[in-house]
Amino acid sequence: METQSEGRLEQAEIIVPLLSLFTVFCRIGAFSFGGGLSGWVYREVVLIRPWMSEEEFLSSLAVSQILPGTNISNLAVCVGLKRGVLGACVALCGLLIAPFLAVIGLFALYNQIAGLAWLTSALDGVTAAAIGLLLLTVWKGGRSSVRGIPSALALLATFVMIGILHWPLVPVVFGVGIFSVAAAWPRKSNDA
Repeated sequence: METQSEGRLEQAEIIVPLLSLFTVFCRIGAFSFGGGLSGWVYREVVLIRPWMSEEEFLSSLAVSQILPGTNISNLAVCVGLKRGVLGACVALCGLLIAPFLAVIGLFALYNQIAGLAWLTSALDGVTAAAIGLLLLTVWKGGRSSVRGIPSALALLATFVMIGILHWPLVPVVFGVGIFSVAAAWPRKSNDA
């Protein structure tokens, strides 16, 4: 019968091959877009390749979310640390190399076709559509959040102070937030 300490010892003895570490994170970096990457890393390093125990992975995930920087980059470093500093560098490079090359390639392609009239028109159309969607979102969000005069005043004050006067966000939100909470605070009814 295996004890818990033997299981941890056995887990600590796993040597992660640097090439495998690089290819796993290179594949994650190349074929991923958006969120859910920590789930992919979990599948790769806990379920498919037992490089980490579930407990180690969850600890690494928690640390990667606390540290500054992107969670997935921090997680790659934590997983790579199974092979020391070199492993952390290999995992991080594997994660970032494919997106780096893709951006360089897209930049080179864009420089080649940037002067084409049809591309400029297409990008102007995409820009107009994005602005339209943003305005629609603002309109719907503003309409649903204005429930009375106090909330309309808070929305207007926030817009004027940040959008027009360019005041810092944190003090404005803090000040308007106090006003909003005071305005929305439940009042004692005279009917009681």
